[in-house]
Amino acid sequence: MCRHLAYVGPALALGTLLVEPAHGLYRQSWAPRRQRHGTVNADGFGVGWYAEGDPGPARYRRAGPIWADRSFADLARVVRSTALLGAVRDATLSGADAEAAAAPFAAGPWLFSHNGAVPAWPGSLAAPARSLPPEELLSLEARTDSAFVWALVLHRLRSGDPMSRALADTVRAVALAAPAARLNLLLTDGTAVAATAWGDTLWYLARPGGGTVVASEPYDDDPRWREVPDRTLLAASRTEVLLTPLEEPPPAGEPSDALASATAEEFRR
Repeated sequence: MCRHLAYVGPALALGTLLVEPAHGLYRQSWAPRRQRHGTVNADGFGVGWYAEGDPGPARYRRAGPIWADRSFADLARVVRSTALLGAVRDATLSGADAEAAAAPFAAGPWLFSHNGAVPAWPGSLAAPARSLPPEELLSLEARTDSAFVWALVLHRLRSGDPMSRALADTVRAVALAAPAARLNLLLTDGTAVAATAWGDTLWYLARPGGGTVVASEPYDDDPRWREVPDRTLLAASRTEVLLTPLEEPPPAGEPSDALASATAEEFRR
C-alpha cells in the first residue's frame, strides 16, 4: 500500500519525476506495477520540496486522488527543486484525518513518508508509545500508524540522531512490538535521503546527468534501476548510495542490540 519517491540532485521540475514518466507516481496512484499490498492509491497524496535559500520545505497535500487535482498538474509543471519527496496513499483504515494523513509529514528541514502498515494499530504500539513525551503524542498530525511512526522518527531526530540512525532504530522498535509490520520509510533533509526496505519494494536510480532517486518502484524501464534487498537501510547523497543490512529484532525476552550502523550523515558532500 502507498507509493513514494524522493530525489536529491540538480534542479528539476516536480513533474519531471512525478508526472511525466510513463509509470511515474502519478500513474502509480491507479496502476502500480510492483505494489504487493492494495491496488489503488487514491486516499490522498502530497509532495514536499525545497526552495533555494529556505531550509524549510514547502508542501502541497490533498485528501483526494492525485489524478483529480488539476492544480497539482499545473504546479508540478513549473515548480523546480533540487530535492523533493512525493507520495500517494492507500489508507490502512478509513478515518476523518483527510489531508492531515497524507504524506509527506514535515518538521524543521525534514520530509517523511511511510509505505506499509502496522497491524493491530494502535494497540500493538503501546510499548513504543511509552518512549514519547505526552506532548508529542498529543501533537500527532493524524490518528494513523504512519503519523505515529513519524513521531518516533522525529523524536530521535530532535534528540540528535542522524537520519539513518533515526530510521533504523524506529524500524527496530516498531518491528519488535508488531513483528508483521511493513516499514518502508523514506526521509530527506533536502541534501540526502535515508530509507528502509522492510516488507515492501524499494528501488534507486543514479540519474543520467546527476542526482539520485529512491522510490517504491521504478517510474520507467531504465535498466540502471537497482532493487534494494528487504531488511536493508539505504543512505543516499546526490552521487552515492550505501546499503546496510538491518538486523531482525530479537525474540521476546532476549537482549536487544543496536541496529546496524547507519552512515548517511557520514557522506562527504
